Amino acid sequence: MSGETARNQGESRSAAGTHNPWLIAVVVSIATFMLVLDTSIANVALRNIAGSLAAGMDESTWVITTYLVANSVIIPVSGWLASIIGRKRYYMLCVATFTVASLLCGLAPNLELLILFRVLQGLGGGGMAPSEQSILADTFPPEKRSQAFALYGIAVIVAPTVGPTIGGWLTDHFSWHWIFFINVPFGILSLALVQWLLVEPDVLERERKERLKGGLKIDGIGFVLVATALGCLEIFLDRGQRYDWFASDFITTFAVISAIAFLLLIPWELSRSDPVVDMRLLFTRQFGTAFLVMMAVGAILFSTTQIVPQLQQTTFAYTATLSGLSMMPGGIAMLILMPVSGFVGSIVQPRYLIMTGMSVVAVALWHMTSLTPDASFRFFAFARVFLMVGLPFLFIPISTAAYVGLPPQKTNQASALINVARNIGGSIGVSLSNTVIAQSSQIHQTNLVGHTVQSSPAYQQALRQATEHFVAAQGSPMVEAKQQAIAWLGQLIARQATLLAYVDVFRYCAVATALLVPLALLLRSSKSGGSQPNPEMG
Repeated sequence: MSGETARNQGESRSAAGTHNPWLIAVVVSIATFMLVLDTSIANVALRNIAGSLAAGMDESTWVITTYLVANSVIIPVSGWLASIIGRKRYYMLCVATFTVASLLCGLAPNLELLILFRVLQGLGGGGMAPSEQSILADTFPPEKRSQAFALYGIAVIVAPTVGPTIGGWLTDHFSWHWIFFINVPFGILSLALVQWLLVEPDVLERERKERLKGGLKIDGIGFVLVATALGCLEIFLDRGQRYDWFASDFITTFAVISAIAFLLLIPWELSRSDPVVDMRLLFTRQFGTAFLVMMAVGAILFSTTQIVPQLQQTTFAYTATLSGLSMMPGGIAMLILMPVSGFVGSIVQPRYLIMTGMSVVAVALWHMTSLTPDASFRFFAFARVFLMVGLPFLFIPISTAAYVGLPPQKTNQASALINVARNIGGSIGVSLSNTVIAQSSQIHQTNLVGHTVQSSPAYQQALRQATEHFVAAQGSPMVEAKQQAIAWLGQLIARQATLLAYVDVFRYCAVATALLVPLALLLRSSKSGGSQPNPEMG
């Protein structure tokens, strides 16, 4: 280690300056809440957007896909960009871009411009979370990081919970435009507070100038490879089920391009002295394990946040607002437990908390397999609370453990990669869940139809009771009532097949989560939970 590097590591990298660090944590959480809220809020308004802009439902889904692709492209390089531009400048640029793009999305007169502005919004939003986590990691000492990430985690995990509720309410009572306009005041408030309260530490500014000494060296090939790999992967995961996966040349092409880009990216970045993405971090025991566990958490959080309202609205006839309300108790549970997890995380090893959290989540997901066709609002609300009890003991310890042993100058890159893990995990989780639902529902429907034969006493009894109901309740003639009964039984079978498919998803998620519990043992033990030099980092 050079004398200059040692001197830099001994200086404060805090973004708080003379202000209270907790004030900084609150300030960065404002933009975080706005960003994560927007990830889930648009889903409930797609049908309204399609109708308003005279577009098909399939076309309107590109509003979601393009945002996710832009996010995926910018997140992994945001650590490098922050070190080149300056962390505070880069963060403010991201918040400003996201805010302006949100306004333009709300004003978009057609689908083409809306998609363009969503790309811009995704580029701005993608750089915000890594910068925020880097700010928190540098501003708080290791023994207080878990509490800081607890405050930050409230925004990250509660926002997707209330997103569908807010989105549904705004769409029902005003218009879909307001799901974007709502970001504007939050963005302006965030920019004002960041400019006023956050400081750029002298050591970061000096490191930036040293890096730029002799001219800016851009890893252009690395940037193109990471953008291609993650952008194509996101399209593959987001559109795969819609186009029947490898049966589609469109999906196959993106899968092949993504795979080739990944194969070229790893050796290229490992051979660079100043890589745009520090792949070496992924090959260390501590950070690599945290990366994998965060992918699992992202898969669980985003897939359950999407498929549960989807189940409620398609099978149980819930409105968007009602399905959002059923998830609200889980958000309240998270709000209560985040500070508890932050406090416990300062005295208990992260790996033990992660194992506890994973175990609770596995049991909660298994509880969801008891879902029945007459499940009540109370069942969904309790199941969400049960699941959310475990997540604070995953998100915070993982975020804390990821920085253990990292040199201070690696926090920007580490923050970017941890967010890549959460996003990729979320996309994989949602994609696999929807695939299982589509395929399992067909299998279950085939099996159920196999029991509806004329010789089945149960089928004959159900058909007779349904026919009598249509005759008595609607006054239908016997022949017409029998046809109505057959159609009703067909709908009932389809509904039960879909329900069983969702149960399969919950079962697979529960088993996968349980199998991941021992993975936490790979994390290093640290008495203080602090950051010591990592010999694996060199």
